Amino acid sequence: MISDQIKNKISPGMVIPKPVARADFIVKGWGKRRGEPALIYQIPNHNPFGRPYEKGITISEFEMAYQQLDATGFFTRKWFQANMTACDKEGSCNFTTIGGIFKLLGYARYTQGAYKSSREVFHE
Repeated sequence: MISDQIKNKISPGMVIPKPVARADFIVKGWGKRRGEPALIYQIPNHNPFGRPYEKGITISEFEMAYQQLDATGFFTRKWFQANMTACDKEGSCNFTTIGGIFKLLGYARYTQGAYKSSREVFHE
């Protein structure tokens, strides 16, 4: 399961790679979102006196996105918006966070608005 790999390899303080960001998005750790365990991350607050915002992606959302990437070779924003509506509603940055986590794990790379599978990883 992809969630086991995330739990084992993604740790608090890691920077989540984003295609375009003015500041770092940082893994905070595990918590709850939408009634289930979720990876929580911090979003920069561009107010110099404000605390960072927090968002999260659930285990089932990571699994669903991973299945899409594995089955088709792509994880696109269009698919994300159509199939992961609760996750999208919390923030469109969840799309690039999922992709960024997949990139950290070596499963995907960002290419023109989508995350493309690094197929060799799936078949080790």
